[in-house]
Amino acid sequence: MGFIVGTFVVLVLVIAALGLKIVTQAEVMVVERLGRFHRTLVPGLNLIIPMVDKPRAILWRTRVTNLKGQDVVREKHSRTVDIREQVFDFPKQSVITADNVVIEINGLLYYQITDPKRAVYEVANLPNAIEKLAQTTLRNIIGELALDQTLTSRDEINAQMRTVLDEATDKWGVKVNRVEIQDIEPPPTVREAMELQMRAERERRAAILEAEGVKQSKILRAEGERGALIARAEGDRQSHILRAEGEAQSIAVVAAALEKEHVNPAEYLIAVKYLATLGEIGTGEGGDKTVFMPYEASGVLGSLGSIKEMFSAAGGSSVSAGNGALGGLTPPPLPPA
Repeated sequence: MGFIVGTFVVLVLVIAALGLKIVTQAEVMVVERLGRFHRTLVPGLNLIIPMVDKPRAILWRTRVTNLKGQDVVREKHSRTVDIREQVFDFPKQSVITADNVVIEINGLLYYQITDPKRAVYEVANLPNAIEKLAQTTLRNIIGELALDQTLTSRDEINAQMRTVLDEATDKWGVKVNRVEIQDIEPPPTVREAMELQMRAERERRAAILEAEGVKQSKILRAEGERGALIARAEGDRQSHILRAEGEAQSIAVVAAALEKEHVNPAEYLIAVKYLATLGEIGTGEGGDKTVFMPYEASGVLGSLGSIKEMFSAAGGSSVSAGNGALGGLTPPPLPPA
């Protein structure tokens, strides 16, 4: 009797242990009852009926690097579904661009299971389905782009892939949050051509910058010389203006003094100019000092009498100076008609 009771107690304990399920945080468990979906167990302590309720396993795939440095894919079946964001590294693949260049490309995909029931029942192998979908989508997008566009349009490629994958995996209960292209490797010949092109482009930019520097230097030098010429011309102009103003003021003073003595200023100026000219004629080179007076000089010299009278009216030394300067000059006789 005691053996039967002990056996019963042990059986109850075993059944209770099998019926108690502890689910950790950020995980859920899909439970089937007699082969049919029953419910989803949330994190914490849950109770199921042994032999009737059974957790549904789901396949998980992870990519790790072994000791030899090789990427190895590990697959395992788990009775719980991880609802945290997952990182899926889809392998490198060969893709043909729109300009028929074969490149190797790989990337990362960040996804999260939002509906564990659909993730278990809507697709047979979720990791494999996501990998194949990412590869085909990437081939379609790269096939519409040239090599240069592929190398410079990573953000656009990532955005297109995320949109397509998110729409396709929505019925699987999966949310694709982000897609990142890791490496894009063109063929060796294309890389060499790109390096030559890049070197030529850098040399071209250097030549352009040097030419721009020489051009700016010449422009600045020309502007400096132009400014100097303008400043020099402005100085000469101001000098001439001031000199002309000084001469005009001098002439005005002389004219005012001549008008007070009732002497014509125009005749005075003409006489002074003739005297200066005659002085220069008399000092010419050579021994012959013969000077021919023009006929019009008689009229001018005749006006010197009035100037002489003006200086005489001033008196004293001025008269003597005037006689000394003008007394010896007499107009020549007029030629016979």
